[in-house]
Amino acid sequence: MNVIEQLEKEQQKKKTPALRAGDTVRVHAKVVEGTRERIQVFEGTVIRVTGGGSRRNFTVRRVTHGVGVERTFMVHSPRIDKIDVLRHGDVRQGRLYYLRGKVGREARIRERRRLVAESAEAEEPDELAEESAAEEAEPDEA
Repeated sequence: MNVIEQLEKEQQKKKTPALRAGDTVRVHAKVVEGTRERIQVFEGTVIRVTGGGSRRNFTVRRVTHGVGVERTFMVHSPRIDKIDVLRHGDVRQGRLYYLRGKVGREARIRERRRLVAESAEAEEPDELAEESAAEEAEPDEA
């Protein structure tokens, strides 16, 4: 491992959320105003994730007062306090540039959910346990 890779590894954050295009996130970024430093929250939809390792960055888009605003953040930047993923979007593309031409309901992204089959399998063992318990109780009574 050379010196540059070692320095990059030291500067990476320990825990970062798994981000994908279509996710709705809330980014807490540190902003310096004169001598004061405060945290500014930027909430919007991730339209792209690029790079890898310590160079990984993502672009967040939101519409405020009818004007689209996009901001690009470095995932491992010391200026980023934390990243909250509010919901995971279900999209097919890796870059959502088409959202720039959409407004209102057209710009909505449906939420990615767990498969229905997975939740049904989780419920079945409970039902089987109840049935076996009922069968065990019947022979005792007879």
